[in-house]
Amino acid sequence: MFTMRRLIIVATAAALMTGCAGQNPYDSQGQAQGSTGMSKTAKYGGLGALAGAIAGAAIDHNNRGKGALIGAAAVGAAAAGYGYYADKQEAELRAQMANTGVEVQRQGDQIKLIMPGNITFATDSANISPSFYQPLNNLAGSFKQFNQNTIEVVGFTDSTGSRQHNMDLSQRRAQAVSTYLTSQGVDASRISVRGMGPDQPIASNADANGRAQNRRVEVNLKPIPGQQYDQQGQVQQYP
Repeated sequence: MFTMRRLIIVATAAALMTGCAGQNPYDSQGQAQGSTGMSKTAKYGGLGALAGAIAGAAIDHNNRGKGALIGAAAVGAAAAGYGYYADKQEAELRAQMANTGVEVQRQGDQIKLIMPGNITFATDSANISPSFYQPLNNLAGSFKQFNQNTIEVVGFTDSTGSRQHNMDLSQRRAQAVSTYLTSQGVDASRISVRGMGPDQPIASNADANGRAQNRRVEVNLKPIPGQQYDQQGQVQQYP
């Protein structure tokens, strides 16, 4: 009987093989490391390999060991491939956003940019502040260079005023960012916008500093659904 313990062993072996198949071409360009020193690419490849092993074993009932190994290798390689791409993009964004007030976060296969209210928009306005143009120009350049993921722009407000007003304001702010990015040459088909109003605050609305933090724009970068990447982080082309 092919037990879960054996699945994990097979997945781990496949993940190691995936990681050793080729050197990460972005290592010399500041690949992000986790707290244990393991690259994000390796972590995602390992998690993907485990999921692939379970799926492969479930599909091949007659030979669960073989099915698990094939599934682990295929899914682990795909996850590691996007990990290479995201590692490179993350490093570039951190360099571009340094000293701009924009925070870059990595959450799994998603990159999040948090743009606080003190640089984005004036209070109760959807007009882009002068201090926001340079970070947006840098973002546009990066998004044109790294064009193999989707861009979700999300606007937020503090809790001052009516909920409907804040929902509308946050939507207009997200749209203003999207419109500016497309005016700088970013493909509009990659971008979606959403207004969250006062929902999901990251600080207390009881004081001015907290409200300023909540008045923000977030940009979420995610892999394109169905896109396949090879182990060098390049998009696979099919005839």
